[in-house]
Order: sequence, then C-alpha cells, then structure tokens
Amino acid sequence: MQVLRAAADRGQVKTGWLDSRHTFSFGHFHDPSWMGWGPLRVINEDRVAPGAGFPPHGHANMEILSYVLDGALAHRDDNGGEGVLQPGELQWMGAGHGIEHSEFNASKDAPVHFLQIWIQPDRVNAPPAHAQKGFDPQARRGRWATLASPDGADGSLAIRQQAWLQGVRLGEGETAAFALRPDRRYWLHLAQGAAEVDGHALVAGDAIGYVDESGELHLEGAAGDVADVLLFDLPA
Repeated sequence: MQVLRAAADRGQVKTGWLDSRHTFSFGHFHDPSWMGWGPLRVINEDRVAPGAGFPPHGHANMEILSYVLDGALAHRDDNGGEGVLQPGELQWMGAGHGIEHSEFNASKDAPVHFLQIWIQPDRVNAPPAHAQKGFDPQARRGRWATLASPDGADGSLAIRQQAWLQGVRLGEGETAAFALRPDRRYWLHLAQGAAEVDGHALVAGDAIGYVDESGELHLEGAAGDVADVLLFDLPA
C-alpha cells in the first residue's frame, strides 16, 4: 500500500514569529487520519522569525531530530546539551525520563527553516542525551547516506528505535534507488526541491508512505533546486 501526503494538505499553525506545517497531528492540529506512521510521530516544517523561538519546555520518552534547511538553530537543554545547528547538520535529543530544552533562531537578522521530527523510542525512561553531526551535502549527491540508525553505523547518529533515516540529494536528471522490504514500513519526505518517485511528481513538503511493499523505489531529481530526500525505514 502506498499513501500520498501532499504538502498543501498538511496542518498549519501561523503566529507572529512561527509558520509551521504539520505532516501529522500535533498541538492544535488534530486529524485522526494522520496520527503518525508507525513510530514516526511528528514531522513539522518550521520557519522561525529572527531572534524568536521555542522557550524552555519539557519532553519525555521521545526521540527528537532537528534538521536545518536554511539558517541556524540554537539548542540548549538542562542536561548540558547545547549547540548551533547549520544546514546539512542533524541534531538528536533523546528525551528519556525527562528533559527541558529550548530551540531559538540563532540569527537576529534572518529566519531559520528546519524540520522537527519525533520518533517514539523502543524503550522508556532512558537517560536523556543529545548529539549533533554534520553530513556533507556533496557526499550525498546521488548516493544514500545513513543519517540516523539504532547503532550509529556509518557515522550516523544513534537513536533509541529500530529505525533508520536515510538521505540523498538529487540534481536534475540525477537518480537513486532504494530496495523496499515488506516486513518494514517507510516514509519518504521531500524536504527541498522537486523530484519524481516512481511516476509521482513531488515538490517540497510532499511525502509518500509505504506499507507491505517490496521492489525498488526509483527517484530522479527534477528542474530547479536540488532535491533533498529523507527516507524513514521503520518497524512494520
């Protein structure tokens, strides 16, 4: 089964400093048809005004990934984690038994555009933790890179779930493929640019979910900005 989630159909929350698009139910946006995809619970595409952000607030028992598309995002938590996230970098925060953190636009002049991703962990009440890592965008041109995994393989960030996050960047005419397994479920999210995936023309924010599917996905970059494709490989 394949399910298309069009960018234009996502939920939206817009305030004076935040423009957020919600792939799945989150906060004031609730749609019982879109409560997540297996353990993948949240993909929010956030644009935050200069100098603004999310003040300190708490989480527990959630794996939270942040992926900056443009600008810079400043993180700080009460477990000693802090840093500024730039485009091409991925941040992991394991909330564990409880953590308080803030996320602010690191710039006073330019907005920050990023994805906030929540994955339910495969264990509860683990110690909270934080890490971030940069991934060379050119090294991902036409080649899949493992960005997150259960064991930190291939230089990826280790997360507390039997899930993998893969990423590839495709310019116009560049191609990539990925073999699907019917005992897994997948969520493909186009973060930037445009691409064609097995005949589906996708634009930024579009996504496709796969359940009980086998065979190969075939992807090709389209005209315009380089396509930044994220693929979540999840327990069925």
